[in-house]
Amino acid sequence: MIRPTALIAALALLTVPAAAALPVGSKAPDFTTRGAIGGKVFRLNLAEQLKKGPVVLYFFPKVFTKGCTAEANAFAEATDDFRKAGATVIGMSADSVPELQKFSVEECRSKFAVASAGPAIIKGYDVALTQRPGMTDRTSYVIAPTGRIAFVHSEMNPADHVRLTLAAVRQMTGK
Repeated sequence: MIRPTALIAALALLTVPAAAALPVGSKAPDFTTRGAIGGKVFRLNLAEQLKKGPVVLYFFPKVFTKGCTAEANAFAEATDDFRKAGATVIGMSADSVPELQKFSVEECRSKFAVASAGPAIIKGYDVALTQRPGMTDRTSYVIAPTGRIAFVHSEMNPADHVRLTLAAVRQMTGK
């Protein structure tokens, strides 16, 4: 016979994403890296971006793969909605800057920045893809202007990342 408390605990574990992620309320690690938007390379600093409002920092495994392309297309389509809600979208992967330049035009449709996540950023955000060293898992963070993590969605399926992060931003900003 399974005790109700053990059953509840087991069911709760099933709802937790398999990937590790920083918890809501923790301080988002600041970083500076290189990124691209519309094919143009630039220096990206998280603290500078947060001065403009909340940041949706979404990590994805690999440019030009099926899931990552679908996710980038969905974020591109929703970029105006994120802007209306006061947020900036930034995609992050361990891909090279030249690869990200091309991806920023073709799949991000020059709507938002994608940036290079080096080992320190991957470790700091706890997004290492354990099955593929050197790549990131698929984790989306909404970071408040205070630098605190307000929302986390860590799921390899890209389907809900845009919808859930946009809802979190709207709840945070009231827009």
